[in-house]
Amino acid sequence: MSLDIEIRPELNIDIYHSLLVSIVSQQLSTKVAKIIWNRFADLFVDRYPKAEILLTTEHEILRSIGLSNSKANYVKNVAEFHLAENTSFDYLQKKTDDEIVDYLTQIKGVGKWTVQMILMFPMDRPNVFPVDDLGIQNAMKSLYQLDLEKKELKTRMIEIANLWHPYKSLAAKYLWKIKDNELF
Repeated sequence: MSLDIEIRPELNIDIYHSLLVSIVSQQLSTKVAKIIWNRFADLFVDRYPKAEILLTTEHEILRSIGLSNSKANYVKNVAEFHLAENTSFDYLQKKTDDEIVDYLTQIKGVGKWTVQMILMFPMDRPNVFPVDDLGIQNAMKSLYQLDLEKKELKTRMIEIANLWHPYKSLAAKYLWKIKDNELF
């Protein structure tokens, strides 16, 4: 049996688009997320949800393609923020990880975990550790035989992750790959 657990960078400088993908995909299986994203993208010319057009798209249309009421509002919040503020890769790249978290979580519907995914994947930041991610928690519980819960679990996970500095993102990506391939 051959396993592909190589990690490759996924740099994407279109942070606005990445935020939309993240919101549409939240709390869905990969398969369902792809289906709903494709329906969403099909609503727009060139399959690109330009902010101005997204804001004029009727709420009922967004709901009809599978977005929850909240997600339909959240994608519009991202579009509004994108038009009012700077979401360019170059602008964000000059900020620290914490500054980016503070900046983008101003958008209603965009939480810390979502921004951490933006930091780790489209921005390819090397030292992000999503301690609240259930997959990471389960992987670390199995791999490190942690019989802890809630605050104690997160505290221990952070202690372990600090040993991976400055490559916490890479370690987290491997934890997901290992868990997905059920290697423990």
